[in-house]
Amino acid sequence: MASNYYDLLGISKGATDEEIKKAYRKMAHKYHPDKSGGDEAKFKEINQAYQVLSDKSKRQQYDQFGQTFEGGSGAGKQDGFGGAQGFEGFDFSGFQGFGGQEGGFEFGGEGFEDIFSNIFGGGGGRSKRQARGADIQVDIEIDFAEMVSGVEKEVSLYKRVVCDHCDGEGAEPGSEKKTCPTCKGKGRVETLRRSLFGSFSQVTECPECHGEGKVFVKKCSKCGGDGRVKQEEKITIKIPAGIAHGQTISMRGAGEAGERGAAAGDLYVQIHVKAHKKFKRQGNDILSTEFVPFSVATLGGKIEIETITGNLILKIPTGTQSGEVFRIKESGVPDLNGRGVGNQLVTVIVKVPKSLSRQQKKLLEELKNQGI
Repeated sequence: MASNYYDLLGISKGATDEEIKKAYRKMAHKYHPDKSGGDEAKFKEINQAYQVLSDKSKRQQYDQFGQTFEGGSGAGKQDGFGGAQGFEGFDFSGFQGFGGQEGGFEFGGEGFEDIFSNIFGGGGGRSKRQARGADIQVDIEIDFAEMVSGVEKEVSLYKRVVCDHCDGEGAEPGSEKKTCPTCKGKGRVETLRRSLFGSFSQVTECPECHGEGKVFVKKCSKCGGDGRVKQEEKITIKIPAGIAHGQTISMRGAGEAGERGAAAGDLYVQIHVKAHKKFKRQGNDILSTEFVPFSVATLGGKIEIETITGNLILKIPTGTQSGEVFRIKESGVPDLNGRGVGNQLVTVIVKVPKSLSRQQKKLLEELKNQGI
């Protein structure tokens, strides 16, 4: 594991919330276990780092305590010690277990991380946040015209979904419940911990029954009690008109199913717009180039030009110079926030012929003699 959460995501300690989110999406996409070359252990570490650094209170505690902070469900609490303020400058070197000399106080095999994890609730039981389904990221390529008009794309995802045999319960249909043997029906377990600061009694959610006090006699034959199975699911993604290359669409709840009724993860769709042979995008405007014969540029006339929605006739004024730009209103890209439509900006290039007939040369010589 990286030396700290910032190194794990490849960001600096002063990273903004947006930089943290961007780094997380990149790393999660790289190491997702469903991808070729994915790493489930690394993926879990990345998720843990993001859960801490994306939460202001947890990030503050992590910055203060470093790796002694475990990012548990109760990390935001300050029971008893006011967020552990007041320990700064305390000399722990005389206590075994803090990497100091022998002698002094032994705390029953617990390390420094375990103590602070339990004081601040880091060793707490499973929570809905922890049981939330994993996020998924996919990449979709669309062409230039689809970017302008918007489009719907269907993707197939191989992911964890709610088991249809047990409806996510994790039990074989018809199976009865019995009192949880671990917590004796209380839904909670109590653990007594000894530490430098005394003995602490910690009550957490029962890991066996997840706080219900009862467990099913027989687990689901299809999912093995997890409440989820992996299978292919088709999802239709609506891509709005005006989306830009590299932008990401977030679809809440379209990721992997959570454990036993917990919230599903999200689906992040990164959009890639294929380059067009004629058009380029600049903001909400579309840029294009048209070549105009020398005679039309000089005397004026009309030419047929291409737009993203079809061809139209453009009037060329007398004496048009090469490089002049003509604007075709509202023939550009729709604003993603609904603030109108951009324009098409057509740059005119006067086309100079490379070869001429004798008659053409004679006519041009006459014009040349007249100073044209």
